[in-house]
This record gives sequence, C-alpha cells and structure tokens, in this order.
Amino acid sequence: MIAHLSGKLTQVWPTQVVVEAHGVGYEVLIPLSSFDRMPKPPAPIKLLTHLVVREDAHQLYGFLTEEERDLFRMLIQKVSGIGPKTALDVLSGIPAADFKSAVVRSDAARLSAIKGIGKKTAERIILELKDKLGVAGAWEAASRKGQCSAEDQTISDAVLALISLGYKQADALQAVRAAQEKSGAGEQASVEALVYQALRKL
Repeated sequence: MIAHLSGKLTQVWPTQVVVEAHGVGYEVLIPLSSFDRMPKPPAPIKLLTHLVVREDAHQLYGFLTEEERDLFRMLIQKVSGIGPKTALDVLSGIPAADFKSAVVRSDAARLSAIKGIGKKTAERIILELKDKLGVAGAWEAASRKGQCSAEDQTISDAVLALISLGYKQADALQAVRAAQEKSGAGEQASVEALVYQALRKL
C-alpha cells in the first residue's frame, strides 16, 4: 500500500492531478474537496493516498486530509455497492463533517442529493455506517459551526463512554437521553451522573 506521495505538483484538473517524484509523474484521482485547496503548479505537495488494484489498472487516489481519506476508505470497504468513483462523488458533494452528521441523524434526503447517490444507496450508507461513525459525528459537525452547546457536549461524552463499554450507539444515546430527562438537571447533569443512570437502564 502506498501511504502518501510527496513531490512537485505539475498539473491540476478538477478530478485529477499529476505529481512528479524522482523523475516519475504519478496520475492521482482526487475529490473536488481537495481540488479546491490545491496550490498553483508547479508547487511542492504531499498527498495522502489509497491504491486500488484492479486486473486492468493500478489507480492512486489522493487526499489533502486524513479525514477525507478515512471517509473514502470507509465507504469503499464498509458499504456494499460503493466503489472508488462513487466514494469520490460523495467527498466532492458534501464536507466530511456534514456527511457524518447526515449519517448519524439518518438524513437520507441530504445524502441522496449527492451526485451518484440515490435514495436506496443513501439508506444503505446510513444502515451500514451509522454505528461505525458513532454519535460523535453529529456533535463534531455542530462543533465546527460553533453550535455545540455544553449540554450537547455532556451528552456526547456520556454516549461515547457507553460505546467504549461495548454498547451500541443507538442504545447508548436512548439511555442517556432518558437519564437526562429523569435527572431534570439539563446541562447541569455531569457526564458521570448520566453514565451511571444510563447503565441502570441498559
């Protein structure tokens, strides 16, 4: 596996770049999310990569961030029917944090608005990735927009604690919500108190 590629960026197109390293020009497919942040060639660059080996070709896919590459790998490895091209369409059509939020919130309409993703594929993505992404995805997206309240953060921490103990995300969230309502303390409820009460329900 080729983990990364460092060299000189010589050519850039919306879906592909050429990186020259040690006299060899490597063609690398990229999502639009990476294209938008590419420097103007010629320029030094380092791309995180994923190599896809097929009978008729060896194709490199490149990303500027680990988050993009991790999401690409999760889509092609964990969701049936999703190949590299469709995974690139997803990264090109929605920010990674918003994708995680849509999956955790079961927002099939948001996902099906992405090019190449129909309603059935969106529902399959949610079904197969929801527990893998975890409840943290929703709070991560909100936090980046400055919308994550102290109460939300406490709930998130409590749910993550339960997930680390082996409980499923959906069950953990339901138990924490119920514990919060029972306590009546709102944002004053501590993580420890919510976890304790949730464990009594699970």
